[in-house]
Amino acid sequence: MKTLAGPCILMILCLCSRSEAATAFDLLRETAVSWTGTLPCGGWDCECAFRRQQGCCCVAKPLFELEEATFMRLVGLWEGLSHLNSQIEEVTAGSKIAFTAAMLPMSGCLGPFTSNMSISYQSVSLNQGNGYNSALGTFTAPHAGLFFFSFTAYSKAGDAGERLYQKLQLMKNGQLIASSWEDNREDSEDSSTQTVLLQLRRGCQVYVELLSGRQLCGDTQGHNTFSGYLIYPFSE
Repeated sequence: MKTLAGPCILMILCLCSRSEAATAFDLLRETAVSWTGTLPCGGWDCECAFRRQQGCCCVAKPLFELEEATFMRLVGLWEGLSHLNSQIEEVTAGSKIAFTAAMLPMSGCLGPFTSNMSISYQSVSLNQGNGYNSALGTFTAPHAGLFFFSFTAYSKAGDAGERLYQKLQLMKNGQLIASSWEDNREDSEDSSTQTVLLQLRRGCQVYVELLSGRQLCGDTQGHNTFSGYLIYPFSE
């Protein structure tokens, strides 16, 4: 009997302790649920706090909403930067545009012709952006922007007393922009250079033409040149 009494008493004590613990937990839980004062963080979910601890704080939902709003804002910023990058690429695309070309050396004369003739500067030393067509002597703007152009007219009469009779003009889409001419018997050799700034749209064409009845002679060194480059681009 004494041997059985010990275990029985121990079991009774354990049951009592467990019952008291359960009663204490229920009391604590009921007290928390019925609490009407200000909570530490302003809004604990007490049912949640006592049944499943993780994510029960009142700030869990606001934090999630803040995280979502931050993510969406980052997405918006990324889209804005991508759009800005596209605009920059559109404006600066083809910004490296430059060319320079010269007439092939000749001992004779180019011209005279019965009508104005576009000059083909076939000795091309630079054609960045591929805007210049040496076969036609025409520059076609690959991109809209402000361009610089220059051309040099050179001619040398063969014999003393022969007449220098030249006139070149820079054209933009068939419109006269600038010209250079010489008409005298005093000089046997002469040259001149014209420079201009032009606003061009994509596809605008610029070229140099020799007027009808005029001629260029004796350019054995390729002094007749035509050059241009993009100063800065702009969107159309």
